[in-house]
Amino acid sequence: MSPSQLSASIRKKQSFLCVGLDTDPLKLPAHLLGEADPVFEFNRQIVAATAPYSVAYKLNIAFYEAQGSKGWDSLARTLEIIPEGMMVIADAKRGDIGNTSRLYARTFFETYNFDAITVAPYMGADSVAPFLEFEGKWVFLLVLTSNPGSRDFQYMHDGQEALYERVIRTAESWQQQYPATLAYVAGATRSDELARLRSRYPQAWFLVPGVGAQGGDLHAVCRKLATPRGEILINSSRGIIYASQGEDFAVQAGKMAAQLQLEMAKHF
Repeated sequence: MSPSQLSASIRKKQSFLCVGLDTDPLKLPAHLLGEADPVFEFNRQIVAATAPYSVAYKLNIAFYEAQGSKGWDSLARTLEIIPEGMMVIADAKRGDIGNTSRLYARTFFETYNFDAITVAPYMGADSVAPFLEFEGKWVFLLVLTSNPGSRDFQYMHDGQEALYERVIRTAESWQQQYPATLAYVAGATRSDELARLRSRYPQAWFLVPGVGAQGGDLHAVCRKLATPRGEILINSSRGIIYASQGEDFAVQAGKMAAQLQLEMAKHF
């Protein structure tokens, strides 16, 4: 998926919504537990209910790999039912030396054919480069996260800029060397920093988690990061998929996604 294709989808739906399929087997509605693959059935119904309002889906890989081979099967089946034209992100947070990163990249871009992956940049350029070699794919680099521990390292300052600013400034120089699209993860709870990042990088794409259960302000994110081309994806996971744990879980998820889309449409 190219940036222009994603921009067109965002404008058409007037939505930046990315639905996070962080599907925890311990939180599934009781009536699904008799299914042969309850995780897949949950995802199938969530996708059917939310697809009209979203432009992307993000699968947090930890929730699948924790279930062993059965979890990977659920993941593969889920990928098959996500509608064409949606961006599909592997939230895997991988990042290792070159040979290992190359195998991670093949896993998610070739074996499972994800459109995008989240990557941790701590080991530097040679750990990210193998992901960037895949034409038509996206790499969302972790830059500024919503968790409290982000301040342990990301805000370290050298007198001129914080570490998270150094990461994105350095990474921007990599884009011209590779065919994949380089984008960034920045948490919704960091609204002041989001405005600064957009002013410094007016054309960069951002994936923004933290709206909903983590307390991020949707309208603040849209005001500070949205551009006429879109250039943001706003992720909501628990706030949508666990809107209800009853038999109406998919209906309620759809209502929550529709509500978010209506709020996002105000920024077009």
